[in-house]
Amino acid sequence: MRIAVPNKGRLHDPSVDLLERAGLHVVDGADRKLYAETVDPDVTILYARAADIPEYVADGAADVGITGRDQAAEADRDSLVELLDLAFGQCKLVLAAPEDGDIDTVADLNGGRVATEFPTVTRDFFADQSVDVDITEVSGATELTPHVDIADAIVDITSTGTTLRMNRLAVVADVLESSVRLYAREDVADDEKVQQIRTALGSVLDAEGKRYLMMNAPTDALDDVREVLPGMGGPTVMDIAGTDDVAVHAVVDEDAVFETITALKEVGASDVLVTEIERLVE
Repeated sequence: MRIAVPNKGRLHDPSVDLLERAGLHVVDGADRKLYAETVDPDVTILYARAADIPEYVADGAADVGITGRDQAAEADRDSLVELLDLAFGQCKLVLAAPEDGDIDTVADLNGGRVATEFPTVTRDFFADQSVDVDITEVSGATELTPHVDIADAIVDITSTGTTLRMNRLAVVADVLESSVRLYAREDVADDEKVQQIRTALGSVLDAEGKRYLMMNAPTDALDDVREVLPGMGGPTVMDIAGTDDVAVHAVVDEDAVFETITALKEVGASDVLVTEIERLVE
């Protein structure tokens, strides 16, 4: 099975890191290689441009792919199934126009010109708004087009808005919220191996922001300990041979650890150990 992964840019390193943390260690991921083996003999990594990955998956060159929702929306392939939001690469497509111009609403662009690297998404957006525009597809430097009389406005990606402000552009409307997602082709989405990969990546995401607490507590304080722990489905309790104490294990949110430990000590818990969690399969 082949997983298509961005070959460069801001999405490459987080994608590879997530696969590594999920246990799909890349055996040979040298630069300029198109393929790389993993520790799973049935799984191969295919490196491709993020914009090409939806097509690779839809056409069968890869079985699953990691890319942005914006790229999948632009490809507009019905055979793509979104399996998981991988929660990085957050950005959005916005409609922006010169901040000192007279375009304040989407309707103000009726009959106007819009430049973008995302013509499909842009066309669908304006169709939904019942606004008629002339769309010009560009391959870069989109922010410059309103200043050189190529377009009246643009649809482009922004993360912080800094580039727009630097080019004296103001957001008129949000077009599409995006982050990196895991996609599969519809005919393989339910296959066992695909679901194994989904579960593996999801287990890493579920573990983020969680900590594993282990402690000892007197048996007669167990009810109080249970009240303190904001764990997932209640703590695990085990007898400690030769004592009247029990060992209590629980998963808690990282931002609750400080207050939780203080409260546990107050009700009699001792020897509290806090560890990170690499993966959490629910």
